[in-house]
Amino acid sequence: MHDPGKIIADLAAAVALGGDCLADIAVLREQPELAGPVASDPVVSRLVSELAGDLPRALRAIRAARAAARERAWALAADAAPGAGGDLVTVDLDATIVIAHSEKEEAAPTWKKTFGFHPVTAFADHGAGGNGEPLAILLRTGSAGSNTAADHIETTRLALAQLPRHQRRKVLIRADSAGGTHGFLDWLTAKSRRLHYSVGMTITEDMQDAILKVPADAWTAAYDGNGQVRDGAGIAEITGLLDLDSWPGGMRVIVRKERPHPGAQLRFTDIDGHRFTAFATDAKKGQLADLELRHRRRARCEDRIRCAKDTGLRNLPLKGFGQNQLWCEIVALACELLAWTQMLALTGEARRWEPKRLRLRLFSAAGRLVRGGRRLRLRLAARWPWAGQIAAAVTRLQTLPSG
Repeated sequence: MHDPGKIIADLAAAVALGGDCLADIAVLREQPELAGPVASDPVVSRLVSELAGDLPRALRAIRAARAAARERAWALAADAAPGAGGDLVTVDLDATIVIAHSEKEEAAPTWKKTFGFHPVTAFADHGAGGNGEPLAILLRTGSAGSNTAADHIETTRLALAQLPRHQRRKVLIRADSAGGTHGFLDWLTAKSRRLHYSVGMTITEDMQDAILKVPADAWTAAYDGNGQVRDGAGIAEITGLLDLDSWPGGMRVIVRKERPHPGAQLRFTDIDGHRFTAFATDAKKGQLADLELRHRRRARCEDRIRCAKDTGLRNLPLKGFGQNQLWCEIVALACELLAWTQMLALTGEARRWEPKRLRLRLFSAAGRLVRGGRRLRLRLAARWPWAGQIAAAVTRLQTLPSG
């Protein structure tokens, strides 16, 4: 008998190594000294079908195990973990299209005129020095809307449940304009939650009128991604020029203007040759340029989604909707294994490597397991350029406290 938890963990490890279907667990089966006993393909397939038959219970068990592992990993990472030192844990929400190339349950035409699914994801941001890790992947039919408040709320609930309990009230939720809805912001700002937010807002006619009323000297310089002044870009607050009675109390609306790059097509909301974007936040302190830069850095979520698609999310390999939701949990766990490996074992530039580079430089290195003196040793090719990084990473992991 194979333990179901061991099978799920083995599947996640196989996906982290580059697998994209259940049968890719064979890469571990061929290395019993590393992975131990690994279930056969029929056993794996039967387990996934059985778990999909009792989906709510299976998801609760997998998500609880992921949350426990995350709490342990963050505790070991100390200052390198999100929210270290009492800072806010930044959670980025975004939806993506997963194309289906065959008939699958709940696959449907998408708003991008493709066919497949439209999941909503939530990622914990590791900041400029690292990558990020998925907290939730909510699988939805391809026809699901982009700004459905109920789906954003459910994804945020799942994401918060993944955080260590003492950090669930120190969270910044970031989203694009799909999250700028009354329903979602009302839920975020409920007194029982105490969540902070920075969400995009669609430019409405009222906002356009307010922008035209902003004096020229009220615009302050905007920053680029490195925190330096960006030529031709400005920031202004229009909170006092809008009627926000129907929105949560304390909400501020900040606008950025910038000349579109040469060749860019102007939109209806582009005024006087400038491109405008707006976001809402509950932040009471901070310079406008810093708040806007903090919000714009939510674009790192696009990188996290791209990495997830390189780690099993590009194609959902199973036919049933419940089975594919299980697959999304396996993908999330695989991405977490990569993120925790970088957070706990790697330093410097390697903490920001994407999955493809990790696999080519570290996970695919030729090596040999040697037994001697009652110990198991890993021998690496001395000429491999990243052998030193592998050895240092293994040493760091070995020095971590157990238990």
